[in-house]
Amino acid sequence: MRNALITGAAARLGRAIARELHRDHRVIIHYRSSAGAAQQLVEELNSVRPDSAVAIQSELGSATDCERLAEQATDQWGGIDVLVNNASAFFPTPVGSADEQQWDQLIGSNLKAPFFLSQALAKTLSRASNGGGAAASSIWRTFTPSAPCRDTRSTVPPRPAW
Repeated sequence: MRNALITGAAARLGRAIARELHRDHRVIIHYRSSAGAAQQLVEELNSVRPDSAVAIQSELGSATDCERLAEQATDQWGGIDVLVNNASAFFPTPVGSADEQQWDQLIGSNLKAPFFLSQALAKTLSRASNGGGAAASSIWRTFTPSAPCRDTRSTVPPRPAW
């Protein structure tokens, strides 16, 4: 059975992705602060198929945090076949009033963490047959470690013209 790590999987979109992937994967539910929601989802999924879901708490603010999460996730079932980078900070940041701390938090969760987590899992993802990852955000890209990105916007609703 294939193994999936979904960041930010305790709530909203990440929770839905975890439920969908659980149909034919073991899933690792990453969370930062939503322990109760993560544990409830693990119990729900394990009631369908025992020992098929676990939760791991981790910050994603540094490369070290991402490496630690990658190691814990890989140790769980011997490798990761699918990575979904879903965790994200989101709060209003109007142009003209955003400060450097807000910038760092947004870039950290939406760019830095997915990059360093993907990098930390690159070897296990590349060993996986058809393994790869996805960015579940406004980026709408998928990748496999040894292939170029391919645009998947045609599979999502059209974006508004701004």
